Amino acid sequence: MLDLLPQMPTSAWLLVIAGALVVGFSKSALPGAGTIAVGLFALALPAKESTAALLLLLILGDVTALWMYRREPDWRTLVRLIPSVLVGLVLGAVFLALADASAVRGGIGVILLLLVAITLWRRRAATRRAQAQGEHAEKPAVGRLARIGYGSLGGFTTMVANAGGPPMSMYFYAMRMPVLTFLGTSAWFFAIVNILKLPFSASLGLFTVEYAVMDLLLAPLVIGGALVGRRIAQRVPQQVFEKAILVLTVLSAIGLIIGA
Repeated sequence: MLDLLPQMPTSAWLLVIAGALVVGFSKSALPGAGTIAVGLFALALPAKESTAALLLLLILGDVTALWMYRREPDWRTLVRLIPSVLVGLVLGAVFLALADASAVRGGIGVILLLLVAITLWRRRAATRRAQAQGEHAEKPAVGRLARIGYGSLGGFTTMVANAGGPPMSMYFYAMRMPVLTFLGTSAWFFAIVNILKLPFSASLGLFTVEYAVMDLLLAPLVIGGALVGRRIAQRVPQQVFEKAILVLTVLSAIGLIIGA
């Protein structure tokens, strides 16, 4: 089996090893951190091959997170997101067939920064309205049009650059989800989306035997990273979790802009 592995320098192997650990950790603790793994794989492998190789590890991370948070998802939110996400996936697949994904990564980064600003503004505005009306419970600052925007962008970015984590993290943040509900909903969402991506990626000829074998060797690292992430997620306070999501989304956006 070892003779089927891709021929890569030691530095590239270290990058994909780190990326596999980040994949597992992001799936069970901080979904936005997954973009770090995207960057690590992009540095180690050719652009399109890195997308396919990472996708298989992401699906393994999704399955692991599903087992961990199988009782936590907000099903109503998931069902409402599916139509707009499917539109984004199709647009992303068409884009990949016609253009170079690296050409749009800088634009995605700029959009993510705008998304953070808009999400924060909408959430604070909703808080002020609730306080003015004497309400104690804060209501989600997300309407139908906003949901369509988040979902479409999430589908497009995950198809083009495996970078759907940040926009969807912003959506779940805007929904004011508790930590475990956030992680459970995110786990189910990306499990469904990443499985839907498989036929698109296969039709583009992105999968190879050598990278599949590499993923097989990296699989235990994904599971190990997920186990560590779960222990942290069970102890992290809500405010700390939300701030970490915001910081990671901003860093992901900057990374996409710099790497474009």
